[in-house]
Amino acid sequence: MTMVTLGIDLGKNLNSVVGLDAGDRVVLRRRVRRATLADLADKLQPCTVAMEACCGAHHVGRLFAAQGHEVRLMSPEYVRPYVRAQKNDDNDAAGIAEAATRPSMRFVELKSQDRLDLQTLHRARSRLVAARKTLVNQLRAILLERGHTFRQGREILEREIDPFLAEPPADLSARMLRLVGDMRAEWRSLNERINVLNDDLSEHARTDEAASRLASIPGIGVLGATALVAAIGDGEAFRQARDVPAWLGLVPKQMTTGGKPRLLRITKRGNVYLRMLLIHGARAALPSLSKQATPLGEWLRGLLSRAHRNVVIVALAAKLARIAWATLQRGVRFHPQMGAAAMT
Repeated sequence: MTMVTLGIDLGKNLNSVVGLDAGDRVVLRRRVRRATLADLADKLQPCTVAMEACCGAHHVGRLFAAQGHEVRLMSPEYVRPYVRAQKNDDNDAAGIAEAATRPSMRFVELKSQDRLDLQTLHRARSRLVAARKTLVNQLRAILLERGHTFRQGREILEREIDPFLAEPPADLSARMLRLVGDMRAEWRSLNERINVLNDDLSEHARTDEAASRLASIPGIGVLGATALVAAIGDGEAFRQARDVPAWLGLVPKQMTTGGKPRLLRITKRGNVYLRMLLIHGARAALPSLSKQATPLGEWLRGLLSRAHRNVVIVALAAKLARIAWATLQRGVRFHPQMGAAAMT
């Protein structure tokens, strides 16, 4: 029998492999070590290789794609309904193979090494930003317990903490003074590491054509542009999509009634990190965009007159996601007159 679909349940060391023929019958079932997956790709005839989009899947996918196989990556939540009987590695691999044959299945685009590197920069930066936030909150709490308060805002605290440490109050013990000084030094170190990553992302936004187009959109900026470019892979399947992908941060649900698209409520499904960047970007861009004499500014002013500001921010974030999708699909730079048309 000829194997047409190969399902792989990836593990840290051992991987379960299940092969299906044209009639969805199991013709291969084994476990292979991760180091021998490349040898397996060489021995097999070209077929469809299916995996869950998890850690290491893109690397393994590139190994099989180099040998002429068609690689299909899927979200684990879409594979779960096809896993039968008890949950184990072999049944998971069989469910992955069966899910890949479904005509309505949604697939994750295989990312290149460059796109994965860009995504890793964002993840490292997000970790450092979270560590800095934790450090600043703890520093405020330590000083507040001793009766010393500072105005809100990280940048304000950063300006005021150095003069405070230069002439510390008498009620602050030597032990606490050393601790606060160490925390301030750690804060500077985190700032330096975050700035290095910011410079790397800015350089990529200048050299990458797609990121450069996205960065021209108000509210997207360098962070949003590079995060979107990292999320879409090489962009081929993204450009062929008929509508905004659901994973693109925060976009409205859409259904067709009488042949015409109708926008429904905003959905929270999708990439949490992209949604955060879109909402923060919309919050920063709202004051300036609402004052412009453009279709986008007119739409925002009308929305602000009848809805709460936070509702307008989320609506603007959804529109920015659709504008970003339109710019990437059409291969053009953002223009202020594009704002109204991008929602249709």
